[in-house]
Amino acid sequence: MTSPAHPGRTLFVNMPVADVARSKAFFTGLGFSFDANFSDETAACMLVGEQASVMLLERSTFMTFSKLPMADPTTHALALYCFSVASREEVVSVVDTALAAGAVEADALEDHGFMCSRSFFDLDGHGWQVMWMDPAAAAQGPEEFLASQEAGAQA
Repeated sequence: MTSPAHPGRTLFVNMPVADVARSKAFFTGLGFSFDANFSDETAACMLVGEQASVMLLERSTFMTFSKLPMADPTTHALALYCFSVASREEVVSVVDTALAAGAVEADALEDHGFMCSRSFFDLDGHGWQVMWMDPAAAAQGPEEFLASQEAGAQA
């Protein structure tokens, strides 16, 4: 894996939601936790990784950060959000949990052997992809991993 150009940076993705409490409950059900230091009734800081968070912001709060009009995520895609899980089985279980909590399936399971993914639209219409990648493929890169798998199969 390559070294990041800026290893000390923290990523905050700001996302508008209709109801912070409802979105927080939805994502808690998917296994996410929240940083109370950056959360209140209009914002919830969802922890995604050691240095990455998604700020779930009430629409009026989101608009204080943006000079551009807010797009409707049910009719326009501005970004697709993807997070990894530890196994193929977890890809399925996380999306099944999201669907049971009111999400809508976007894409069925796509399996490429060394990785798989499945997607859903959350309660506000934002697109999320849940993915798993074989750790060796993540470390080597998909092309090199597939080449080594083919070489091993031919030996």
